[in-house]
Amino acid sequence: MKRITTSIWAAALAVSLSGCSGFLDEDLKSELAPDNTYTSTYGFEIGATGLYGWARSEFNTWGGGTYTHGQACPYESLQVATDIVYTAHKDGSLMPFENLSYTASSTYVESYWNWAYGLIANANELLQYSEGDVDWDAETDKTFYQATARFFRAYAYRYLVYLYGDVPYVEKIEENFRIDFTRTPKEEVLQHMIDDLTFAAQYLPEDPDAVETGKLTKWAAIHLLAEVNLMAGNYQAAADAAQEVINCGYFHLMSDRFGEVVDEPGDPFSDMFKEYNQNRTSGNMESIWVMQLEYNTTGGGGDQEDWTKRAWVPKYWNLDGFVLADSLGGRGLAQIVPFQWWMEADAGFFDATDMRNSEYNIKRHWYYNNPESPKYGQAVPDSVMSQQNWDLGYILPAVTKFFYGKTADDEAYGGNNKDRMKFRLAETYLLLAEAEIGLGNTQAAADAINVVRRRANASDITASQATIDFLLDERIRELVGEELRRFTLVRTGKLLERTLKYNSYSSNMDEHHTLWPIPQSIIDSNTGAEFPQNPGYN
Repeated sequence: MKRITTSIWAAALAVSLSGCSGFLDEDLKSELAPDNTYTSTYGFEIGATGLYGWARSEFNTWGGGTYTHGQACPYESLQVATDIVYTAHKDGSLMPFENLSYTASSTYVESYWNWAYGLIANANELLQYSEGDVDWDAETDKTFYQATARFFRAYAYRYLVYLYGDVPYVEKIEENFRIDFTRTPKEEVLQHMIDDLTFAAQYLPEDPDAVETGKLTKWAAIHLLAEVNLMAGNYQAAADAAQEVINCGYFHLMSDRFGEVVDEPGDPFSDMFKEYNQNRTSGNMESIWVMQLEYNTTGGGGDQEDWTKRAWVPKYWNLDGFVLADSLGGRGLAQIVPFQWWMEADAGFFDATDMRNSEYNIKRHWYYNNPESPKYGQAVPDSVMSQQNWDLGYILPAVTKFFYGKTADDEAYGGNNKDRMKFRLAETYLLLAEAEIGLGNTQAAADAINVVRRRANASDITASQATIDFLLDERIRELVGEELRRFTLVRTGKLLERTLKYNSYSSNMDEHHTLWPIPQSIIDSNTGAEFPQNPGYN
């Protein structure tokens, strides 16, 4: 049972996201105000719980959580217009992000800005009140809660910098209404993020077995520090941070079967994505930070928090001979489908022995499952496994990471709501490889990549093969669906090149699309200072 509980206090301490420049102005929503909450360790635990709740709403679709984007496809907007997927369901809120017709008033352009600044404002509130007269239970409580807040502040700015570039850096509560914000240079924001994560790494707990399930440790901060240093071009610092996590002794890649379904068919890679197998309590020693999203569980997510299943699971149930089934992922909508260049069985993208291409991880063979159909038990023929049905999202090779279904709810319930591994050690190795490539140490990069490939029973690569493009391919094999692909390609400077190479649906991309526009509502309301739009947007 999870012990990080959702609380009305999270909403009580939330900021308003409406009105002029409201993304940075405090508007308390109930009598549970900071003045009578942030007075003791217990009050700060309530506030920290609110930060976890706000953070896990990053993909929230229609509501029921601390924050909502109000549309069905926020996660998918960070995957389309890249090199890995295109739309199948043709959701109206998602299509502009594939064909690049989004504007400064488009839904996710505004909602991700508001989500990030809401998290920042709540973190700043906790930090400011922690400097007041507080009845702490222990002398380390103050720095512990400050470390938690500073981690989440850096986590929020990560989204802002990737999506918008230069953004206002705010580190205190704005007591007075302001219309004169200015854009802080990206390099300066990144340095603030590094400072926050360095502090968090110093004061967050070290032992992941000594914290409540889902709570942060210093290793989550250091893993993110490696990524942020890569964003800043600090390759040696990134390599040092990644090595610190790798060498800490608390984590290892999962190479043996474990968890709830250890006696069922599968492999160590697929085990990590089975329900209840994401946390250390299940034996998963690869997870560094796991966002608690399990449905209908105290401290878990709401039914709108994570609809990733809707994205990756095909609409097989639309075809004659099929019925909804947990084993087939439940009721997916194929909002996005993989490009053939990497997913097609004959593409040669995976080694023949690569575990990540096993039937447990990519479902390539489909069988009719409706017992009332004369086709029951038969393999779906090639004539049905067609390009047309692939493009429609009806039947295609499917990533099983996000398969999830509850029989009683399949008709109505579409969420994923397994706990979600945000950071795991395999990515730490790939961040190390990226840093080593940046330093010109291609043998060290190959060594790091090969650790990940050996776990997957894939062949080793040589130093000459350790390029950014190979690394980006390897991140698909290992992290597809887990990483936000847009972020990875922006960080490595490869968004435009690889999108134009692999994605005909976004062939009108040019350099200005590496950033989203600043929300028009922010520019319109910030009349007290110049607040320029990103280049290429009106």
